[in-house]
Amino acid sequence: MADCNPACTPIATGVKVNQDKAGKHVDETYYKKMVGSLMYITSTRPDIMFATCLLSRYASCPTELHLQVAKRILRYIGRTTQLGIYYQKGKEDGGLLVYTDSDYAGDSDDRRSTSGYAFILSHGAIAWASKKETYSHTINH
Repeated sequence: MADCNPACTPIATGVKVNQDKAGKHVDETYYKKMVGSLMYITSTRPDIMFATCLLSRYASCPTELHLQVAKRILRYIGRTTQLGIYYQKGKEDGGLLVYTDSDYAGDSDDRRSTSGYAFILSHGAIAWASKKETYSHTINH
């Protein structure tokens, strides 16, 4: 992938990744190694967290669709090697910032929503998360 075309975003806008049951299966071990490597670098690259966690959902039965999305993340990283979190000792300017976002029924397999947040203190992210909603089957009468 050294000579690949760079990507502007980790995942294409509007792309809905699903189980792709009809898709051609790829080597599970290769896919897991790739996603595991991406998970490792999310500690300093939270910009790829959502896309990487999305791909990890399909590690037990990956298809060419999932592999192509993983490769796009690598193309994005190749274009943005200058980005990342740098924690500087003693840097105290800049207060606490919080960013949140969510989608509504964004998972095309089960129609559950995903939400996330990032806390930034003194120009460095200190906490972030992305979570898919859980089912609630309670009916109140």
